[in-house]
Amino acid sequence: MQFPPFVEFAQATGTKKTAKSDGKALDHESEPTAKNKTPEELIRAAYGQLHATLRKEVLDLVRKMDPFLFEKLVIDLLVAMGYGGSREEAARVTKASGDEGIDGVINEDRLGLDVIYVQAKRWQDTVGRKEIQSFVGALAGKKAQKGVFITTSGFKSTASEYAKDVHQKVILIDGDRLADLMIEHNIGVAPFHSYEIKHIDSDYFDQD
Repeated sequence: MQFPPFVEFAQATGTKKTAKSDGKALDHESEPTAKNKTPEELIRAAYGQLHATLRKEVLDLVRKMDPFLFEKLVIDLLVAMGYGGSREEAARVTKASGDEGIDGVINEDRLGLDVIYVQAKRWQDTVGRKEIQSFVGALAGKKAQKGVFITTSGFKSTASEYAKDVHQKVILIDGDRLADLMIEHNIGVAPFHSYEIKHIDSDYFDQD
């Protein structure tokens, strides 16, 4: 607390000014207070706020993307997550859809021993059970056992429950998780600052 910039940060994240009876301003601590937090806890809280803001910004941009660029984003993300090796080896687009989504197939490994059917919808509306049923039907038509359904919006509870009950392995990725995965794998984002926190190496000082 001896550094003015840190004091300003602490006040911004955990304290507020209230008036005393004599009219003078007084620091009134909120719950939980910044004064009661360790520097590590403050950094963790600030990181969480930065991540939440970045996730919203990423998702807002994705929802405005051209459908063909969104198609590329989905494939790039799956490749970054380790599916198929290179982008050329990993995926092939089977058709261009007219509803701002893609239907594609991505190799689960570089040898193509198994494939994953992918459907992505750049939607504002919540995805319901009907869309998941249609996707599962497409899986059956391809004799596929694994599928990933990605949307920039969310899923109704009936859709999530149906995906859990079907024979095929169907993974649902909503907008928030899509943005989190993009951030984790540096798709559409880049590192800006990195801070390394160190602590005392007690083994070094305990040497006889």
